[in-house]
Amino acid sequence: MEEIRLGAVESRFADIIWQNEPILSSQLARLAGQQLGWKKSTAYTILRRLCDRGIFQNDSGTVTSLISKEDFFALQSEKFVDETFGGSLPAFVAAFGRRKKLSDSELEQLQQMIRQMRG
Repeated sequence: MEEIRLGAVESRFADIIWQNEPILSSQLARLAGQQLGWKKSTAYTILRRLCDRGIFQNDSGTVTSLISKEDFFALQSEKFVDETFGGSLPAFVAAFGRRKKLSDSELEQLQQMIRQMRG
């Protein structure tokens, strides 16, 4: 399986799938035409690529995800932290906090997540 990632245009196409799944491939091609200005052949080519990467599947003309949008972004975040901060989430948060002050609400949300992870 190819590495799971999306380019900018692929991401917009993937959003169409995630928002409408399960969706018939013919309907997906129509939506890609309407929303992205794509020809039917372009939609099918990109769909095949994303299926080859293991993100989606096209089973008898019905397209569904093999990985949810939330799980996809969780994987991308993990990879970023691993590659950029040696896997250290505290190092990432410290770097993030240097340039952007977190609001009290954001800090409370982080504390709630930590409590949930401990529980």
